[in-house]
Amino acid sequence: MTDRPGPTRRALLGAMAAGGAAAATGLAARAEGDPAITELQPWMQYNGDGVDARPYGMPSPFEAHVKRRNVEWLTADPVSSVNFTPLHEMEGIITPNGLCFERHHAGVAEVDPAEHRLMINGLVDRELVFTMADLARFPRHNKVYFLECAANSGMEWRGAQLNGCQFTHGMIHNVMYTGVMLRDVLNAAGVQDAGTWILPEGADASGMTRSIPMEKALDDCMIATHMNGERLRPEQGYPVRLVVPGWEGNMWVKWLRRIEVGDQPWHHREETSKYTDLLADGDARRFTWAMDAKSVITNPSPQAPITHGPGPTVLTGVAWSGHGTIPRVDVTLDGGINWHAARMDGPSLDKSMHRFYYEFDWDGSPLLLQSRAQDSTGYVQPTKDELRAVRGKNSIYHNNGIQTWAVDARGEAENVEIG
Repeated sequence: MTDRPGPTRRALLGAMAAGGAAAATGLAARAEGDPAITELQPWMQYNGDGVDARPYGMPSPFEAHVKRRNVEWLTADPVSSVNFTPLHEMEGIITPNGLCFERHHAGVAEVDPAEHRLMINGLVDRELVFTMADLARFPRHNKVYFLECAANSGMEWRGAQLNGCQFTHGMIHNVMYTGVMLRDVLNAAGVQDAGTWILPEGADASGMTRSIPMEKALDDCMIATHMNGERLRPEQGYPVRLVVPGWEGNMWVKWLRRIEVGDQPWHHREETSKYTDLLADGDARRFTWAMDAKSVITNPSPQAPITHGPGPTVLTGVAWSGHGTIPRVDVTLDGGINWHAARMDGPSLDKSMHRFYYEFDWDGSPLLLQSRAQDSTGYVQPTKDELRAVRGKNSIYHNNGIQTWAVDARGEAENVEIG
């Protein structure tokens, strides 16, 4: 028996092209009759700006809608308020500096780095004052962490309130911080044996302070000067801020000017209120610093509806945990009847955002979308009803319950409650 020749390379490519064309049905239009591809467009017919026209690069004007947004009725004055990261417009895990949410107690402090100082005092051997140049002489480190406000999703404790993941989950960002380890600076001052707490203080008009146990301070806390490769933005604490990985954002004191070492936590009224979660019986959980595992589907979602109609559809979202990494996220299209393992993609870093995807063919029927994160400790993100059974509905902080989006036959999504 003689061997028959195998298929030629041309035949294989032809078969692949035919298969690809079949798979692409519904994904792309044919070239004929589409002037957007068959005719010269205006931008193809003239020279654009030169390299000196935009010395600091900005997003395309066609992306002007991608921005932080405030909820005007949420607080009495925007000077002491919050705006929200547009999670539904983002990909990957890194938040661009200009889109990182803001939370202020007295507005943005505009600090001259040449005049800024950081003081270490209290129960130390040597009370020291550092300039920015002094801090730059310590060994530098680069770490990617999420920062989440303890009140993120806080409006949802009593039911669906805000229609969009920018508003339900947007008090979070995830960036690479560059700075020095807090322990190196504290060691330079010589922490005394009695020093078991620190009190960081900000240089803004509110004089923001928070108590942090020494164990955390000496573990992974940083004094950051840069985010995503450039200097901190003023609204993020320029020229220097505290980084407290995995713990609630109100402890990440901005415009850091002083760290006092003491032997017990300080009990300022504002500080105590931030550290407590009111339970249904009137008791309160205190010192609930770590942010538990949480996730949200960012697309489809109320601000990012399905616009292409039935067919191949990509679901995506982000997950994070203050206790480690996120090895697994499950998603459901039918409100929890059936769960599917999402595809984790991109870096998996400690106390950082993780990106997940789930690709499916949408048949045009209504969907009930949820995501459920599991962190590296084995902790599984609870439903909202599971949280309420333990903690009631009086809380504002630490709501990490599963979020539900209802998608109708038109592809439009809405924030709903199903437990």
